Amino acid sequence: MGIKQIKVNVSELTIGMFVSSLDRPWAQTPFPLQGFYIRNVDDIRDLKAHCQHVYIDVVKGSGPVATNLKTLAREPKSRGTRPLRSSKVSMDVAPLKIRHNSYPQISEPVQKEARQARQLHQSVFKSLGDVMGNLEQGNTVHVQETKRVASEMVDSVLRNPDAFSWLSRVKEIDEHTYSHSLRSAVWAIIFGRHIGMSKRDLDTLAMGVLLKDVGKTKIDPHLLENTDRTEEEERQYERFVELGADILRETPNVEPRVVAVVKNHCERVNGSGFPQQLRGDKIPLLGKVAGIVTFYDENTNPRGQAYPLSPSKAVAKLYECRDREFQEELVVEFIRAIGLYPTGTLVELNTGEVAVVVEQNFKRRLKPKVMVVTDACKRPIAKHSLVDLAEDESKKQALVDSGKKRFDEVDKVEIVRDLEPSAFDVDIAAVRDSYLFSPEKKKGLFSFLRGK
Repeated sequence: MGIKQIKVNVSELTIGMFVSSLDRPWAQTPFPLQGFYIRNVDDIRDLKAHCQHVYIDVVKGSGPVATNLKTLAREPKSRGTRPLRSSKVSMDVAPLKIRHNSYPQISEPVQKEARQARQLHQSVFKSLGDVMGNLEQGNTVHVQETKRVASEMVDSVLRNPDAFSWLSRVKEIDEHTYSHSLRSAVWAIIFGRHIGMSKRDLDTLAMGVLLKDVGKTKIDPHLLENTDRTEEEERQYERFVELGADILRETPNVEPRVVAVVKNHCERVNGSGFPQQLRGDKIPLLGKVAGIVTFYDENTNPRGQAYPLSPSKAVAKLYECRDREFQEELVVEFIRAIGLYPTGTLVELNTGEVAVVVEQNFKRRLKPKVMVVTDACKRPIAKHSLVDLAEDESKKQALVDSGKKRFDEVDKVEIVRDLEPSAFDVDIAAVRDSYLFSPEKKKGLFSFLRGK
């Protein structure tokens, strides 16, 4: 099999990658000329000492999403996820007008924002449930409350993306359609925030993604639950998009741009989507964004499956669809927006311990704050400990720079890989609540730092 090379900054290297080329002659480094696998943290440290970037072979080793795409391609299709309907093709799409850093990175601490967002989260969920319930019963639908809470949700994510991400990520209820739409809306706002969408566009996007599945209230529940639809059943299922758009057109106070999000979220840039098989830039930007976040959430939280996939596997599947079902530039920006380890992700550290990502570092995506929940032998620990990976690295590097310790005497704590949420018996909801809503209990944890 041929080489598939990707340029990677040395700060993004992970164990399992195969380094096929360097940014300087091999002879100027101690590395083997034929390339090599990164097998431990020492390999990463040596590469950082000699290079600024390297090229990795994602056929031989892990890709930049910390997972093997070749292996993922052989996995069975997740429930609720549509199969790829054509091979990678090129299409005409205009470059995106991205405005990074349009919003302050953080304007409210996550704990403060979470206390405000908790009630709003419940309001959003109730509002969406009311809309769905009225449609199922044939009653008049009112969306003013949904519009209000959608806009407030945008405001919350603009202040601090972690708070609402935490609240929507943990799966505590069985209403798949409601929770899927809510999670997808949060991903969409975080994504739109990252690329600098205006507040008005973010409000429209949030409203459209929240309501994107209203047409499913008119579809036979058997079709929604069925994991192996026939071609005829698939055509019947796909009607939910047009049905949803028709419902919203007839509903007062729903803007046409919101209807457009609903109508276009299942279109794909290579024309393989539905209902109109639109291609390229015939799909509006908000529709493209809605399609990406829907795909991602359907993979991390498949309908009918008890446990979601790890984020890296979902990102890997999305990355494989770039420039085929989804615009490549948008895929790359989405991955940058949510990071490899979104808030709530279960991860393994190079110490052997298992931890939960509790807060992002928006300047250094691979260095979030994590709550350690097991010891190195994977045994649960009674008292969880908070580690700020960025601060840990900074303080230990300062010891080296000052000459107090040698480089090989400090062991920086790093994430080795993310884990399936079912890999260990960890109550992620309890970790969330203790971190967000019990500041008095964890006050001492903020001073915790490995090797201090």
